[in-house]
Amino acid sequence: LVALVTFLCFLASGSRGAYTALAAMETVITALFFLLYMLKLDKRLSWLFWPMADIFNSVIAALFLLIVCLFAVIIKTNKGTLAGGVLGFILLFLCLVDAGLLFRNMSFARPRVRNTPAK
Repeated sequence: LVALVTFLCFLASGSRGAYTALAAMETVITALFFLLYMLKLDKRLSWLFWPMADIFNSVIAALFLLIVCLFAVIIKTNKGTLAGGVLGFILLFLCLVDAGLLFRNMSFARPRVRNTPAK
């Protein structure tokens, strides 16, 4: 939701393409990962280690958000760009928290455990 609101702020302010494109891209990628996990497609498409792909996405998004939001806050052409930049920094923090939590819960050498009882 934060990515969507950031995208809408940049879109409404008439900001440059990089601001809007990054926020839109992060909104779409987050929605796709959400659908992937909700539909349990990660179990069917087991050829890719999805938690690592999610961590990779979060770290790369955080790097791009840092650069773009710094420019948005420094330049602040209007209030929409400033609001988008501030929300982008919140999104950056959330991406880093997401990557940290996923990395902490990943098991490399340990056997995988289920949180739900087996049926």
